[in-house]
Amino acid sequence: MSEITKAIQILCDDKGLNYETVLEALESALGAAYRKDFGNRQQNIQVKYDPETGDMKVWDEKLVVIDIAVEELEQAQNELNERREQARKENRELSDEEVADLAQFNPKSEIMVTEARVTKSDAQVGETLIIPLQVPGDFGRMAAQTAKQVIIQKLREAERLTVMDDFKKQQGSIVFGFVQRFDKNGSLIVDLGKVTGLVLPADQIRREHYKMGARLKFFVVSVDMGMRGPEIILSRTDKRMVQTVFEQEIPEVGNGDVEIKGIARDAGNRSKVAVYTTDDNVDPIGACIGQRGSRITTVIDELGGEKIDVIQYNDDPIGYIKNALSPAKITEVVLNEKTKEALARVQPDQFSLAIGREGQNVRLATDLTGWRITVEQIGGDTPVVGGEPVNEPVNENEPKDN
Repeated sequence: MSEITKAIQILCDDKGLNYETVLEALESALGAAYRKDFGNRQQNIQVKYDPETGDMKVWDEKLVVIDIAVEELEQAQNELNERREQARKENRELSDEEVADLAQFNPKSEIMVTEARVTKSDAQVGETLIIPLQVPGDFGRMAAQTAKQVIIQKLREAERLTVMDDFKKQQGSIVFGFVQRFDKNGSLIVDLGKVTGLVLPADQIRREHYKMGARLKFFVVSVDMGMRGPEIILSRTDKRMVQTVFEQEIPEVGNGDVEIKGIARDAGNRSKVAVYTTDDNVDPIGACIGQRGSRITTVIDELGGEKIDVIQYNDDPIGYIKNALSPAKITEVVLNEKTKEALARVQPDQFSLAIGREGQNVRLATDLTGWRITVEQIGGDTPVVGGEPVNEPVNENEPKDN
């Protein structure tokens, strides 16, 4: 193994890159150096380098195209400039479709067929012409500096792509990160190791204090490549975070025996999770709770102490709404199908349970079921709609007009 090969391998191990990626970066750098010292900007320089022997092959690669008259190209360029100016006045960019009718020729990557046949007599339109080039001597100082800049840039891009690919696989999953700082927009910057993630203000849990250096779990919402590298959007409030923890900690959910039909979440406080199964031998709620609450306790710990209500999903809206309002016992539910509203009547001793602290229980039940739920105590006159008290009693006759 040559010293150059060893150096490439060390670089691969250090940066987490594969051998071919580093070799491609080296060949691009050598191509830039060749163009600097011996070539010109109209050449599409390609290099094949053998790190074992140090041998280098260089060639100019062109696509053979039809002949285009100089006058036609000049006319097309003038028309292109006019269209660009018009697009600029309209504050937009020209699309490919808008310039498809103009004659185009790129002398760096293309060669007209007549000129191509000087090098290769039987050259045909559409083929790639390889024009071998000689290396007259060693590269100069400026060429070496150019090569260094190119290889640094290429390796940085390759490293970013590697990180991007790694995190793309983790999109929709939960990762650990260290709280770093807040930016000027109130977004939380999280250290994920080789890259940082961003938690937007809307994805931060209210009343949760983010201590610098604290190690927390985050849900990976999206991973995209931005101008400055991978852009990883994280969340502490996403409902899918609850789903992911259930799938990880409860085997019946992970293997599909128990299905999560819906999640309503007040992040950091309480979530309601509706579960369902078609297997008569499986108790969906019992599977999630576990023996003596062992499984649900693990889920709660994973979510930082957030309380979890596991309820039975029901295809019947009345049964579903009753379950969603647990732990309260609901006496009656009346539906208005047209307005997707539901009136839940409870005994006076169940009213506060149905509403929940600051209306949380009925609000989560509304979110979970998709029905706008009004809770009314039997014999009372202050109904609560979707977690908010109303001044006027609900017209009890209205929901009955199904």
